[in-house]
Amino acid sequence: MDWGSVAGLIIAIAGLVLGQTLEGGHLKSLMQPAAFMVVMLGTIGAVLLQSELKLFLKGLRMLRWVFVHPEDDRHKLAQRINQWSQQARKESVLSLESHIKREKDPFVRKGLQLLVDGTPADRIREVCAIDMYYFEVQERDAAKIWSAAGGYAPTVGIIGAVLGLIHVMENLSDPAKIGSGIAVAFVATIYGVALANLVFLPIANKLKGHIQHEISRREMLLNAWVSIARGDNPKLVSERLEAYLRLRES
Repeated sequence: MDWGSVAGLIIAIAGLVLGQTLEGGHLKSLMQPAAFMVVMLGTIGAVLLQSELKLFLKGLRMLRWVFVHPEDDRHKLAQRINQWSQQARKESVLSLESHIKREKDPFVRKGLQLLVDGTPADRIREVCAIDMYYFEVQERDAAKIWSAAGGYAPTVGIIGAVLGLIHVMENLSDPAKIGSGIAVAFVATIYGVALANLVFLPIANKLKGHIQHEISRREMLLNAWVSIARGDNPKLVSERLEAYLRLRES
């Protein structure tokens, strides 16, 4: 569990609530279901119009990464890579075939299969780099739904405020309703701006960080496979891995 994300969300909401209370306002005035529905449904509709459905759904599934980090198997992976390197040096790359079925990650299996097939180092880099490129494009496109939501939400909030003001203008004959009606109208703007800057955009940036870590993990694997294919000393392979491990820890 990423308690920093949980704490950040709680602090952001608490700031809005406390600010409203300290100014003498009522929390009831911030709870407007109609304004919330206008902002949320309007934003979701705009993002869906912009994105493919499969990318939209994938972006929603990625939300769990904000609060529960993906498993970081980098250290265990480094140990396995060292094992592959030493085994390939002592025996041959053909001996790595037994490791392919043990791996669950398709990318890992693909790299090991290329090694076993005797693929030249440059060709391994080329094939895996293409795979990594399309992986990164798909992941970033899915994460973009949150940055898109952060861009649309404030504008949809303004639309909600205008709709509320139209409702106020329709009731000018009743002065008692004008003040409260205007206050309710601007709640939609608060929802739009708050959701964009306190929720959607932070989520998008968090997901970008997780995607970058996964790309770094794949780069670590790719460089290791290239080194093994070239017949580099296992000690040299291990030293290169240390740089990637330090990058993750930082």
